[in-house]
Amino acid sequence: MPAPTGSAKQRRVPRWERYVAIGDSSTEGLNDPDGEGGFRGWADRLAGHIARYQGGIEYANLAIRGRTSAQILAEQLPVAMSMRPHLATVVAGMNDILAPAFQPAATAAIVEQMFRELTEAGATVLSLTLPDPTPNLPFTRVIQPRLIAFNRELQAAGDRHGVIMVDLGSFSDGSNPRLWSDDRLHGNSDGHELVARALAHGLGVPGFDDSWRHPLPPPGPLGRIDAVRSDLVWAHTHALPWLWRMIRGRSAGDGRDPKRPKPLPLLEIKGS
Repeated sequence: MPAPTGSAKQRRVPRWERYVAIGDSSTEGLNDPDGEGGFRGWADRLAGHIARYQGGIEYANLAIRGRTSAQILAEQLPVAMSMRPHLATVVAGMNDILAPAFQPAATAAIVEQMFRELTEAGATVLSLTLPDPTPNLPFTRVIQPRLIAFNRELQAAGDRHGVIMVDLGSFSDGSNPRLWSDDRLHGNSDGHELVARALAHGLGVPGFDDSWRHPLPPPGPLGRIDAVRSDLVWAHTHALPWLWRMIRGRSAGDGRDPKRPKPLPLLEIKGS
């Protein structure tokens, strides 16, 4: 993997007083339970890792599940800019990829506008290429080429603006079921923690290295009957409700507010 832009070996690690996360369900934290009826996720975990290293940080999370790149640009970026973050994470694009009419260059251009505005305002911007969940899904042939094309455009956009890009898309075990929740589109707690460690390494936070890229144990064998049963349960529980929302032009995030809409002091996220 190419070293993240401005890798830890080349940079003196700064202090970030205020961290703002924008994005969709991944940044919101689905499906990483916090033990209190909500979700943690990699952004909470990353904030906790940074807070532990530097003794605290102000942290806001504006992400809402189901949001497209255009919605994040219109709804979340202006709020994030008003908070004058020292550090911002921008992760978007998967909901665009899943939509029928998807153009990788056009979607990456929207994300690039967010990169541009935040970096020009003086923020350290951190992002990632999207890991590939499609080997665990039945529509790999449609989605995988879109994901590859988008990641290529996204990496180039990040490079143009000095964004710290962590290449999760090339992680050989990124599709390992051990990292994904039952819906097969969102990370489980182990997956979110791996992303948090990868981003902390990309930032150069002391105590984090490239061990997040070490191979994982292979998933346990699944017999043919069990595999079919698992696919049927997944389709009934997750795929059909998502398809029904899409047909009606609805989103799982409709009517939801950000879980952490203001940058509040954080000494350490519980369990990080």
